Amino acid sequence: MDALPTTPSFRLDGRRALVTGAGRGIGLACAAALAQAGAHVTLAARSHGEIEAGAAAIRAAGGQADPLTLDVNDVAGTARAIEGVAPFEILLNNAGTNRPKSVIDVSEADYDAVLGLNLKAAFFVAQAVSRRMIDAGLSGSIIHMGSQMGHVGGPQRSLYCASKWGLEGMSKAMALDLAPHGIRSNTIAPTFIETPMTKPFFEDEAFLASVLTKIKLGRLGTVQDLMGAVVFLASDAAGLMTGTSLIVDGGWTAE
Repeated sequence: MDALPTTPSFRLDGRRALVTGAGRGIGLACAAALAQAGAHVTLAARSHGEIEAGAAAIRAAGGQADPLTLDVNDVAGTARAIEGVAPFEILLNNAGTNRPKSVIDVSEADYDAVLGLNLKAAFFVAQAVSRRMIDAGLSGSIIHMGSQMGHVGGPQRSLYCASKWGLEGMSKAMALDLAPHGIRSNTIAPTFIETPMTKPFFEDEAFLASVLTKIKLGRLGTVQDLMGAVVFLASDAAGLMTGTSLIVDGGWTAE
């Protein structure tokens, strides 16, 4: 018989990864996951103290990491910062925000804050990273942290849904533009994940109960639920995946 095929590697040794919104929660966990798989990870956020501590913790655990203080809402400044370092082969577009309000109460400032960070900033970070990859002749993986709310609607989440649905469409189109350069673009769409940012919402027992009735596996998501998905999409094991979404929602249903 012919030799058995070999599973493509999930290892990321020798590759450089950029994670935005990496100070805590999902971003920090996914930065740790990429480092544990062998990547040299740059943690980016406005909160210098948090990313410095996160990078130090990754290094103490045997990984390679450094901080990059960055406000991704500053499109020109972000492009300069990315231009000023060695090119990345992996991007996790994770920086994001939410302002839960009824559609009738949303202000223009709310709109600009949520769509500006979740969609506009994500677009231009990916553009800057892609340009550097192409100039260096590198292939790579761009991963956008979307949401199940990019596939369904949610009460008091008109802005968040708009941004995450937009992210899904952006990623699909980006995948087509970047495929000739060997660069893949995918999203991860998690359900509610307990993080320092979301924890206050779950202190409302009625809200928590309403969420848990929809997640058929019966629990909130954890950052660990996303770490393997990020490593997979960054690795050769996902080498033919582009323009798609990994939905990590515990069997979410509308009822």
